[in-house]
Amino acid sequence: MKSPRRVSRRKFLGTAAAAVSFPYVIPSGVLASQERPGANDRVVTAVIGTGGQGSSHIFPDTAALCDVDDGRLAEAAKKVTQGQPFLTRDFRRILDRKDVDAVFVGSPDHWHAVMTVMACQAGKDVYCEKPACRTIEEGKAMVAAARRYNRVVQIGSQGRSNPNAQRACEFVRNGQIGRVTNVDIWHENNFSGDWGKESAPPSTLDWELWLGPARWVPYNAQRAHFNFRWFMDYGGGFVRDRGAHVFSIAYMLMDTDAYEGPITVQATGTPQKDGVFDVPISLNATWQFKNPDWTMSWSQPGVPKDGRSWGAVYQGEKDSLVVYGGDGGTDTEGRAVHFQVPAGGYRVSENPPPSGDATANHRANFLHCVKTRERTVMDVAIGVKVANLGSIANLSYLLGRKLNFDSGAGRFIGDEEANKFLYEPCRAPWKLD
Repeated sequence: MKSPRRVSRRKFLGTAAAAVSFPYVIPSGVLASQERPGANDRVVTAVIGTGGQGSSHIFPDTAALCDVDDGRLAEAAKKVTQGQPFLTRDFRRILDRKDVDAVFVGSPDHWHAVMTVMACQAGKDVYCEKPACRTIEEGKAMVAAARRYNRVVQIGSQGRSNPNAQRACEFVRNGQIGRVTNVDIWHENNFSGDWGKESAPPSTLDWELWLGPARWVPYNAQRAHFNFRWFMDYGGGFVRDRGAHVFSIAYMLMDTDAYEGPITVQATGTPQKDGVFDVPISLNATWQFKNPDWTMSWSQPGVPKDGRSWGAVYQGEKDSLVVYGGDGGTDTEGRAVHFQVPAGGYRVSENPPPSGDATANHRANFLHCVKTRERTVMDVAIGVKVANLGSIANLSYLLGRKLNFDSGAGRFIGDEEANKFLYEPCRAPWKLD
């Protein structure tokens, strides 16, 4: 039997590379530009990262689009039917535009913090896809930038805008299952793959800008686009990817958005047997919270319930409730969906979302807050706390031991070795300040 393969501390941290420059020249015929000052009654938006969930944020009148993949950028441009959008590989050219009010960040996870901080500095409001950040210090920088520059920042854990998740929240918070002691999450395994092949990147892909603040490695098709999720340098597996959805729902139901107490975490996993991916195939993690005391667990692979591949069981002192999924497709038991909040009982909102389209509801909340300057339903400070749960679980797995995390201070308690991993240096010229 092979010995378990762990990611070394050196590989986990990476090293800063020399400063690099990025080309602005895009093949002719792919890009076009047009200044589009917005009308006073609308929010002028741009999208950075047009693949995957980023593509869902393209409106018929989106002013500008950015992607390091020319093919994706050209496809995205077809969705803009009112005028001709400004197109670029380099997101900084969008941040320089005075007509853009807000940006949707749909890039791979390792770009989220830098792009959000720079957008706030440029005076843009930000809808950043989940998870908010990869490291504890990245999250701190995002919150600090949002507050310093008075920016609205929504994290794209859209389950909070799903009516079924909100009904489940009302059911639990109104005491229908008693005090919740355990939240047990089940999920399918992370993906596995082969070694791929190192090669020159396609001429249609700017590999330097794809990597951005991450350490430099040669191009390998196994790393790019969707597969970034299976690398610690860029994603961190399902515990960070889907975890940002299901943990968000757990924090909502448990009323712990403001929690800043200690969290004990212990995680074990099964390393990849072969191939270039370095997240574990399976991962089991347990987080323990204090005052009130409750435990959350992540079982991967977990046993599917009712044919659903992921979700959570909320175990109360009187009864339990199952909430399936955690993102746009969040579902729950009918008794929670049809629960009538008693007079004086807890309500998520006096004006619940009008439909089950959680992503549309979440976007609408963001755009409403851009106009009113209110905090969004998934404010960056909450999104960072949620993302940190996956990050500290991965670190527990990598270090092979239980960790005690002070969630208020954003540091591990009595563990200076673990605290060395709170921050990963950005590859020049990128930075978080």
